[in-house]
Amino acid sequence: MYLRWLTRTAILLALTVVIQMFGWPQLVTGPLVNAMLLLACIFAGPSSAVVIGLGTPLIAFSRGILAPPLAPMIPFIMLGNAVYVLLFSLLKNKSKWGEGLGLAAGSIIKFLVLAIAVQFLTKLPPPVAQAMQWPQLLTAIVGGLIALAVARALPELKR
Repeated sequence: MYLRWLTRTAILLALTVVIQMFGWPQLVTGPLVNAMLLLACIFAGPSSAVVIGLGTPLIAFSRGILAPPLAPMIPFIMLGNAVYVLLFSLLKNKSKWGEGLGLAAGSIIKFLVLAIAVQFLTKLPPPVAQAMQWPQLLTAIVGGLIALAVARALPELKR
């Protein structure tokens, strides 16, 4: 069981890093990374998704994908990713609407974590601060919808 978790986590982390390395705009990369987080949750479990969500901002920063002005946001990006995944995981099986509720709750709380950090806890240049607010809500929702579509297409991989 651990080997399956480790293998799936490693593959999903590698795919997520590859997505980041393409250097696409935020409105392309963001949804794809968020999709990978929820796919990790669905296919390998919430602990896998949290590991990936904690690692991706660090990897992105160390590889120069995450711009240096965003360095103060790394802990908040990590927290936002963890909250996104954990809320989705907690709610996804609670009812007929669980996946949608989990996606909505995770997306909104992730957005709030990042928006509050930008407004009250960090000092970022205005264009950088903007990228950490409303676009994050959009990319979390779109990424979640992508993940749910992929998971429905590959039910045999579900945990």
